[in-house]
Amino acid sequence: MFHIATEEEIKSGKTTDIYFDRTVRILKAKGIIKRAKAEVRLKGFPQEWKWGILSGIEEVAELLKGLPVDVYCMDEGTIFNEYQPVMVIDGIYTDYCIYETALLGFLCQASGIATKSARCRKAAGDRLLISFGARRMHPAITPMVERNAFIGGCNGVSAIKSAELLKEDPSGTIPHALVLMIGDSAEAVKAFHEVIEPKVKRVCLVDTFCDEKFESIKAAEVMGDKLFGVRIDTPGSRRGDLLEICREVRWELDYRGYKNVKIIVSGGINENEIERLNDVVDGYGVGTAISAASTIDFSFDIMEIEGKPIAKRGKKSGSKQVYRCRACFKYSVIPIHEKIGKCNCGGENEALLKPLIKDGKIVRTLPKPQEIRKYVLEQLKKIQ
Repeated sequence: MFHIATEEEIKSGKTTDIYFDRTVRILKAKGIIKRAKAEVRLKGFPQEWKWGILSGIEEVAELLKGLPVDVYCMDEGTIFNEYQPVMVIDGIYTDYCIYETALLGFLCQASGIATKSARCRKAAGDRLLISFGARRMHPAITPMVERNAFIGGCNGVSAIKSAELLKEDPSGTIPHALVLMIGDSAEAVKAFHEVIEPKVKRVCLVDTFCDEKFESIKAAEVMGDKLFGVRIDTPGSRRGDLLEICREVRWELDYRGYKNVKIIVSGGINENEIERLNDVVDGYGVGTAISAASTIDFSFDIMEIEGKPIAKRGKKSGSKQVYRCRACFKYSVIPIHEKIGKCNCGGENEALLKPLIKDGKIVRTLPKPQEIRKYVLEQLKKIQ
């Protein structure tokens, strides 16, 4: 019914670019069956990004599982920068050639979403950050989008299936539609309170009919200490200066004794807007900026054939290892056969390319999204 490939079609190589299929046919016809190592590395970051979050590893593991190949890669959630291989595949080239397209697709999009989420998280600090982007992407990939939004640092996701797969409760407030149907924002949040289970925080949407500060005051008066927060999602045509609107709402709530009511904003929010609003805003709903994040532009290149270093122009041949200092986070890329000592700062260097698949079997325990998210947040503390 929908314009999507099935898991079986992806696994069988039907989503590959045709020139890989033809390459396999030609090599087999000519009897050229050689072992090759290929590496996945960054071609360049989008915009002004200086670092990325590697994601999509679990799906790549499922894609390559069962093939007679060895795979080495960084842990999912690892922060990487330019000139570093993030994954290496070793095997008979014709055995894995047709999977390059899908493999890059998994890594490029997932890593882009996770990175954008992490950039928003770093900007937001400890403030609430919710993924609101499900409606901006094809529903078939909503769980993938929101998994990576969560891994990158979002506290929660809005789509039911995404939250189910993450084993988290879905997050959300109330839509304008409910306010319109009931006819009043305060009455809408009151109805929400009467019907929806108590563990869900009560947040009133305060920009449907009237000025945001008046709807916020009314909601606070109706709900009292049961009101967790107010959400401002004012459309661009009516918004003016969002920062000043938030300051005005904060003043009016505080003046009346509602200092515990949080201000949450959504609609066109990205990391730059988060930094601008942080002084007064307590939480953010981020949609398109995360769900439609720029992809990370990885390339997939042969760098060794039958044990001999070889690469196309502009690429460095030979097997490599990537090290990162545990203390200062300095990266080093060196030939696989060379040894590395301690970092200049005295810290220990950690090898980042680790076994994922050996002879077609997954040999690494794949962490849960919550563990990956924790790993990402720990690393974010160490980068500028």
